[in-house]
Amino acid sequence: MHQEFFRTVLGDVPNSEMGLTYSHEHIVIEDSYVTAKHPEFLLNDVTKISDELTDFYSAGGRTVVDTMPANCGRNVLKSAQISINSGVHIIISTGIHLEQYYPEYHWRHTCSEDELTQLFIADIQEGIDQYDYTGPLVKRTSHKAGLIKLATGDGVFTKHQELIFRAVVNAHLETGAPILTHTNFGRQALEQALLFDKLHAKMDHVVLSHVDRAKDVGYNRAVLDTGVRIEYDSTFRWKEPEPNYTLNLLEQLLPEYPDQITLGMDMAKNAYWKSYGGSPGLNYLIETLPDFLKSKKMETYYDKLFFDNPKKLYSFFKTS
Repeated sequence: MHQEFFRTVLGDVPNSEMGLTYSHEHIVIEDSYVTAKHPEFLLNDVTKISDELTDFYSAGGRTVVDTMPANCGRNVLKSAQISINSGVHIIISTGIHLEQYYPEYHWRHTCSEDELTQLFIADIQEGIDQYDYTGPLVKRTSHKAGLIKLATGDGVFTKHQELIFRAVVNAHLETGAPILTHTNFGRQALEQALLFDKLHAKMDHVVLSHVDRAKDVGYNRAVLDTGVRIEYDSTFRWKEPEPNYTLNLLEQLLPEYPDQITLGMDMAKNAYWKSYGGSPGLNYLIETLPDFLKSKKMETYYDKLFFDNPKKLYSFFKTS
């Protein structure tokens, strides 16, 4: 019998133990090409990160999904230590991020579909490289990826991006690992979903991030109608006097699509972390969502958002 599990940086865990889950986070972003270009993204202080996740655990949090993929600031040894320190399960990603987070002549542009497929599979089944493919050596650790990521920008998918889609879906179908994507303000989310469907991905194990930034209820409904999962993470980003579009979308769409929506904070900037002296801090959703749902008489959806939907989405599915 297939035991349903999710794969954390410390090993496989029965999905019954996933608990309250944030579906799109940035827990470790090591000093790298990414942070050289974007110093506000540097998140590599094990003590500070552990402190924030310990507070998250104390508030009831149990699992976070770290969405930095291959050669994009991962440090699996630090991630493992943070998980040990805090007690929080951390799901680590493989895959490829937006082109802007890699040098112009990066290996992502020269690898074949099969080579990328095999790299993603190795991260999931063998273990992530201690050096995160910065070269010249690859030293695989015991810490495995539990998720595959890809990202697209504002325009029509390029041939290179389509190749990455195919490699990601190949690895997904081979390993049973779930898929998470980045969208730019929700742009191309519908096109992502349609391409995943065309490539025969398991749509209930695919989640598209940041779709709340698209704001429009009709557009979000069209994406959800494909059967894919979506993730909202901008609850704290909207500024007065504009509406809180994320909360508006939840109010409108949760009754229609209770099994397809998840939430996160996406705190890639260190200025969002209380342990780095910033705000609002990782516990923001735990602290604010219950009151919002209660005010709308929608308390029954709390478990869907934070427990039931992530448990289904981030579990590995049985491969043929």
